[in-house]
Amino acid sequence: MTTLLLTDVEAAIRGGWGPDTFPSDAATSFDPRNPARGQCGVTALVLHDLLGGDLLRGEVHVDGRRTDYHWWNRLGAGVEIDLTREQFRPEETVTPGVVVPRPPGPPRRLNAEYELLRARVLLRLAAPSSR
Repeated sequence: MTTLLLTDVEAAIRGGWGPDTFPSDAATSFDPRNPARGQCGVTALVLHDLLGGDLLRGEVHVDGRRTDYHWWNRLGAGVEIDLTREQFRPEETVTPGVVVPRPPGPPRRLNAEYELLRARVLLRLAAPSSR
């Protein structure tokens, strides 16, 4: 049995992001200078697949108005992992997260993007590492 290191999981996820894992229904487009932008939903789902725990959702606010949602994970003992935290601009704030139960089956929104990121991450994690 292979032991997953969080650093390896993080590197595999970050290495799997691209324009094709960015939300196809987003108002903006993928920006390689900020590759985490827009990747929170698919990233949280893939991390949940690998490590379990809770899915957390917070609201993104600009000038006190909700502009979007942000997703991240909470593992055992209350440890929160947010691999896309750096995506936000200075004027954006995120409210504390609430647990959102994961519905059964594949995601209804961003399924193709999720499946692609998941496949890339699993492939990267299966490859022999240089550790």
